[in-house]
Amino acid sequence: MTPFETDLQDLKTEVINMWQMVLLQLSKAKEALLTFDKDLAREVIAKEKRVNALELKIDRDCENIFALYSPVAVDLRFLLAALKINTNLERIGDIAEGIAKYIADSPQKFNPEMLKTAQLIEMFDGSISILTDTQTAFEFEDTILARTIFSRDEVLDDINKKADGNISEYIRKNLDNIPEALYILSMIRKLERVGDQSKNIAEEIIFYIEAKVLKHNKKAAN
Repeated sequence: MTPFETDLQDLKTEVINMWQMVLLQLSKAKEALLTFDKDLAREVIAKEKRVNALELKIDRDCENIFALYSPVAVDLRFLLAALKINTNLERIGDIAEGIAKYIADSPQKFNPEMLKTAQLIEMFDGSISILTDTQTAFEFEDTILARTIFSRDEVLDDINKKADGNISEYIRKNLDNIPEALYILSMIRKLERVGDQSKNIAEEIIFYIEAKVLKHNKKAAN
């Protein structure tokens, strides 16, 4: 491979490493919620600094490649996509950290009935699943898989829309659990944003591979 091709491959590997780190953060946040493991939640919070550091390194590496090689066509699109995907992944890392903070701050284990009513675990599983598949789509340049993210994000949106009513109904029957219910509602809001970030990532994958801009174009996403 040429030095340019090597640098592009190294960058792709770094982005995939970032993906895996963020996925692990999200998975550990879910585990901390289910087991009420505050030490694990604090680990997620502490490791957010590593996510931030890798984001900065990827940004610098992209800038260096731009400066050294002046890429065009698919290589240029790859670099532009990598920059935006990197930002989206860092934001998902922030979301995992935010959820971990709710767990670390909670005085008691979350009520399993409330978790079920709010569909929070279902939301966690959906978020982790679509983030995993965006990584696969990026790694193997699979735009068919990338396009499945749009409809799957709508499932998360639907849970989020129903959350206010579901939580309100639970609170009416369990007035002593209002603080816990508000924590759960906040987690749902954060996980809905994981879906949004994953959808943005899917758009960038399609842009880089097919040279199609899907942002603000719902028909093209189908």
